[in-house]
Amino acid sequence: MALPRFPVFFLKNPASICGPGYNIKIPRVASSNSEMDFEGELAVVIGSRPVKNVSPEDALDFVLGYTSANDVSARRWQGKKGGGQWSRGKSSDTFCPLGPTLLLQQPGVDPDNLTIETRLNGETMQSYSTSDMNFDVRSLISFLSESTTLLPGTVVLTGTPEGVGYARDPPVFLQAGDTVEVAIDNIGVLENGVVEEEAGDSGAKQVWSHADGKMITP
Repeated sequence: MALPRFPVFFLKNPASICGPGYNIKIPRVASSNSEMDFEGELAVVIGSRPVKNVSPEDALDFVLGYTSANDVSARRWQGKKGGGQWSRGKSSDTFCPLGPTLLLQQPGVDPDNLTIETRLNGETMQSYSTSDMNFDVRSLISFLSESTTLLPGTVVLTGTPEGVGYARDPPVFLQAGDTVEVAIDNIGVLENGVVEEEAGDSGAKQVWSHADGKMITP
């Protein structure tokens, strides 16, 4: 299969962010045949300087660090059955778990040589190296910065490989009671349960502590 000429991006609502140990909530609007799916990914956190029109060679100078991410997706809304509603399919509350620690960008840290594993209820579903990505981290940041300013604290997810639930035969989708883990070298294991959303629920937000690279609850 020919590689795409350009990376394809979309925006996730900041309200979709939650931390390790928080439950991924199946939205009531999506609870019926929602086809909830997992995507284990590397997340890149932009540092204290805005990024605009940066070259690939200089891109990592603007990176604070890296963490584990799960790009949770409601495939029914994302796909043709929902009319291609990517925002609704990708940006619901708790649809972007991040953590558990921040691997700071520094000499010796290579974001393009990290092993990522996604597990569902203890079973390995995805296992790959970031060296296998179509576009390296430098290229992704440079491409994005050509058209939009990446503000401090922006989180860039780098995409996911084969092994996601909807592409399996038969498909495997997230259900209430499941546990999803995303493990990355030198970052740790991002673990989240899955529950049905209840009335009054909202996404559990978290922020970074730049001092020690850990997550804290505001």
